[in-house]
Amino acid sequence: MNFNKHEQDVILIVDDILTNLEVLFGFLEQSGFKVLVAEDGVSAIEMAEYALPDLILLDVLMPKVDGFETCRILKSNPATQDIPIIFISALDEKVDTVKGLNIGGVDYITKPLEYEEVLARVNMHLRLRKLTKKLIDQNERLEVEIFERHRVEEELRCHSAALSEWNNRYQALIQASGQILFDWNLHTNEIKYGGNVERILGYSMPEMLGGLNRWLELIHPEDRNLFNQEINRVLSTKERFHLIFRICRKDGTYITVEDNGYIFLDSTGKVARMTGFVIDISEQQAALRDRKHAEQKIREQAALLDITTDAILVQDLVNQIQFWNKGAEHLYGWTAEEALNKNANQLLYRKQNFYQLKNIQKALAESGSWQGELHQVTKQGKEIVVASRWTLVNSDRGQAKSILIVNSDITEKKQLEAQFLRGQRMESLGTLASGIAHDLNNALTPVMMTVQLLEGKLLDEKSQQWLAIMETNVQRAADLVKQVLWFSRGSVGNFKTLQVRDLISEIENIIKQTFSRAIEIRIDVPGQNLWNIFGDATQVHQVLMNLCINARDAMPDGGILKISANNFWVDSQYARMNIDAKVGSYVMISVCDTGTGINREIVDRIFEPFFTTKEVGKGTGLGLSTLLGIIKSHSGFVNVVTEVGKGTEFQVCFPVTQTMDTDRELAKDRELAAGHGELILVVDDEDSIREVTQTWLENNAYKVIVASDGIEAIALYTQHQQEISVVLIDMMMPYMDGPTTINVLKKINPDLKIIGVSGLASNHEMVKNLGNSVKTLLSKPYTSSDLLTNLQMVINTK
Repeated sequence: MNFNKHEQDVILIVDDILTNLEVLFGFLEQSGFKVLVAEDGVSAIEMAEYALPDLILLDVLMPKVDGFETCRILKSNPATQDIPIIFISALDEKVDTVKGLNIGGVDYITKPLEYEEVLARVNMHLRLRKLTKKLIDQNERLEVEIFERHRVEEELRCHSAALSEWNNRYQALIQASGQILFDWNLHTNEIKYGGNVERILGYSMPEMLGGLNRWLELIHPEDRNLFNQEINRVLSTKERFHLIFRICRKDGTYITVEDNGYIFLDSTGKVARMTGFVIDISEQQAALRDRKHAEQKIREQAALLDITTDAILVQDLVNQIQFWNKGAEHLYGWTAEEALNKNANQLLYRKQNFYQLKNIQKALAESGSWQGELHQVTKQGKEIVVASRWTLVNSDRGQAKSILIVNSDITEKKQLEAQFLRGQRMESLGTLASGIAHDLNNALTPVMMTVQLLEGKLLDEKSQQWLAIMETNVQRAADLVKQVLWFSRGSVGNFKTLQVRDLISEIENIIKQTFSRAIEIRIDVPGQNLWNIFGDATQVHQVLMNLCINARDAMPDGGILKISANNFWVDSQYARMNIDAKVGSYVMISVCDTGTGINREIVDRIFEPFFTTKEVGKGTGLGLSTLLGIIKSHSGFVNVVTEVGKGTEFQVCFPVTQTMDTDRELAKDRELAAGHGELILVVDDEDSIREVTQTWLENNAYKVIVASDGIEAIALYTQHQQEISVVLIDMMMPYMDGPTTINVLKKINPDLKIIGVSGLASNHEMVKNLGNSVKTLLSKPYTSSDLLTNLQMVINTK
């Protein structure tokens, strides 16, 4: 029987993540299986009872009924308890693996999935299940053959002429063989016993009186139904009786017996009698179980060497490879035929790495074992890092004869460790940048506002030129601080309504002037009815420019770069297929190239920080990860469509806004910026910011009182509560910070109008947590126009 053919094998995949279901479905169906899917534990249980699949791939983490509970329910159901269950999960703790195996799972695979490994494990457990069925079938056929042999012997004895002599001999034989003879008269329901009743069961002949009912009393309660079914079958088919069941001895213990019965018909053709014998097979059953267990253990141990992901090899003392398992084939790419009898040093190491082996030989000579990390090379020339364990194997005489080596691939682990260290450095840089940015923004704010004050006082042309230069450079410094904050923390940008057509036009102008003429630029944007988006123009510009540069790099010999935009509606079905998408209107901006494309193996990793396919020195791996962060901060999502040798298309989707800010409206707001004698409470721990802000507000028809911290602000507000129109408060102050002060002020007056001031992205999140307590937020450094415009807007808000 060929167990590699699995055209009829049915596999049930259970996972609440549709993407996982689709990938596994396609992979297993392509591998020749019939695949069923379920999205939760309840539907999986119902489908398993109905379809009775050959194997179940069960996700652990699911809502309502998780994988472990689903497994328990399936294993408690006789109809599904024999179906092998393989757990798949992102949980890689040993306790989860042990738990899964203890409740009935046959295997446990951690995510992310290696699909060839999944296929190997699925095939292995299917083969084990079919082998088990085959052994059971063979055992049943053997029992049938034994029974037939006994039946023929019995019939020969029944036809013997010397019945009396035969009976005496047979009784002696039965006594010696340890059997119980029975003769059941169906008309009287009486059963006569002979043979070793007392020795086997412990009961005397009088204690066995009572016919079939007495015999049923002795049968194990769980086996009585099977016994009655076999009786009914024999009476209807008139075939021989054969059953293995448990029966109770007088001492209360149960033994396993084999009952063989033969029927005799009366003149009308009905069953009149059944005679036969009962054999105690407890020892044979125990031996059979032990043998099966031993055979199974041997098979498992042999299979483990091939199904393990570790590379296991044995080399002799002169480095010639003597054993090479499947794990080694998968890790290094060399088949067993290619590797056996080859020199391991020449096969697995570069010459510059031979130095690693000197210490190993010394450790083996001293202690007989060694473990550590080794740099090796695969058949394809790829460098890998393995965790290696070497053990010296001795002969019966105690002489060293070979070396057992077990290697685990930790290349990815080492890369992740390096990425983690880089991430920690980036986190430290972000913390440092945030602190510096706060201080710089506090320093730049009074400078910016002072320059604008001087513009109104120093009216000569030369002074205006100097002040313009100073204002421009202060603004440049502020922009630099914002860039550092965005890179390190993802600082909140200046969001407003944007026209996609204008953004793409700007990108078109840049790339046509800077890209090689070997690259043909094509733009496809609707002339009208293209929806607007809400976002930061600089950040969206960065996204599109980054994608265009990547497209250019993918076409070193030239090609076509196409930028297009169109309105896009996301329905509920699409939203279920894309975790970042929500039902609603989007604008899809597509950047498509005819370059080299991206391999399937790495397309899921391109947005990982520090992952790059470019040569060393030509890419940091931060471009696409930063791009993804910008898109998500705009509540958007991105899709990648790629084919090696044909090109790649990035589809960036931004949610739609129905409003449009124009320069005219902003100018109109600026005209309304002057005050009408309103009293403003300015709270900031920086003296220079308080003084300049007070001067600007007083010059624009506002009254001002100032406080240097939250405690002083609360005291001043209680004194002037009726007069104060707006509180302008810094979010970061000593003693009592902005959010705490705001909460206290709101308790005094829930309708108080408050403007928050901050130079950090983290404070923007803090303001979000305050809900409606803060009407708006000014980012440092702000201009006098920003201050007056926002102040007038808050005053006019009801």
